[in-house]
Amino acid sequence: MPGDGRQPDPLAALPAAYARWRASPLGRITDALELDLILERIGPPEGLRILDVGCGDGVLAVELSRRGADVAGVDASEAMVAAAKARAGAENLPVGFEQAQADALPFPDETFDVVTAVTVLCFIDDADRAMREMVRVLKPGGRLVLGELGRLSLWALLRRIKGWLGSATWRAARFRTPGELSALAERAGLSEIKVSGAIFYPPIGIAALLMGRLDRFIGSVTSFRAAFLLLVARKPNLPARQTTQSDQVSHD
Repeated sequence: MPGDGRQPDPLAALPAAYARWRASPLGRITDALELDLILERIGPPEGLRILDVGCGDGVLAVELSRRGADVAGVDASEAMVAAAKARAGAENLPVGFEQAQADALPFPDETFDVVTAVTVLCFIDDADRAMREMVRVLKPGGRLVLGELGRLSLWALLRRIKGWLGSATWRAARFRTPGELSALAERAGLSEIKVSGAIFYPPIGIAALLMGRLDRFIGSVTSFRAAFLLLVARKPNLPARQTTQSDQVSHD
């Protein structure tokens, strides 16, 4: 409320923007393709403890809860958290949502079987720190499922143009290649890293209608120029073996 000492949420308009996006043919087809790929990579979620970082208005978290997962979600925006809670509440689903930053997650070490984060890192100044946080809360053997906007896509180019024209959101965003995403995962200590792609059509509704059916096939062959990149990686079950003083002596 005005006058209560709190700063207004600069992202307060996002839930309505998300709703408008999903109501459009382009948004409906694109979101469905991305969601299908994410769910496929997660696999059967029943019984898994899953954290959705940057959960937005809760679409992925609620879908995972419907399928039997024990889900928590965090987002930097108060308005998004409120929208996510309303979505879960409308279906009486026990998803725990709270406001938090991706680089300071309010959970103990080794809490989750799976951590998901979709279009989050591109808006974070220190992506390595955020990756380390997500890995910290993963159980050994757990998986990170990370979706980002591909740097070499037309979609990313158009967003960079919006940044050049004055959009503070897109001016600050950083888009990455599959190799750059893999390098982030490696630096965070993850293994079994794989990157796949989706959304190979331009951001035009008629293109999505005409080309959407071919998208999964193209993604099975290449991730080059994909608008959506999905990285899946695993946290090792055991920490990397440390070199001991005796090892050093034996090699001298």
